[in-house]
This record gives sequence, C-alpha cells and structure tokens, in this order.
Amino acid sequence: MIEVALSVILKAKPGKEQDVAEFLRSARSVVEQEQGTRAWFALKFDDSTFGVFDVFPDDEARQTHLAGGVGQALAAQGAELFSAEPNIQNIDVLAYKLPGESG
Repeated sequence: MIEVALSVILKAKPGKEQDVAEFLRSARSVVEQEQGTRAWFALKFDDSTFGVFDVFPDDEARQTHLAGGVGQALAAQGAELFSAEPNIQNIDVLAYKLPGESG
C-alpha cells in the first residue's frame, strides 16, 4: 500500500549540473537499502533543474527516508551543488499503479 510521497526539486549551481546528475545516480544504491521506500525516481527537467519523486506506505517510512543517507548527503553537499534550498513537498497519494500492487 502506498499512502504518501515526496517531491523534491533541486536547482544546480552553474557548472555543477553534471555533479548533481552523478549525485542523484549514486543515491540509488542508498535508497535500495530502504525497505520503506517503495519507488524512487531521480529526474532531470532541464539543464539545471533536477528532482526526486518517491513513494512510501506511511509517513513513518517517509520520515525515515528524509533522515537517511540521501537526506544527509543533500544537507552535506547542498551548498556546493545547489543554487537554492531543495523544494521539498509532502504529498498524499490518492491512487497508484505499481507492479504487483494496486491502489
């Protein structure tokens, strides 16, 4: 069951776009260890705008993810990579379709 999600929009500093893309690609291995993260997507909207969208069964799993490795890495590298604070939105999921699940 999926009940909640996160949407995170990231703006890369000029010249740091490739570093942000690599940071997001490398985050996958960390997220794979999180049992509560049911689906996770790293996104590129344009040359300098990136994002993450992930879904969770409940708010506890979402909070665990935010406090986990990727969240800590974002905080640690944020000033170096991003031109603004990440825009983090908590989302309630109304319906979804994932392999092997229905909502």
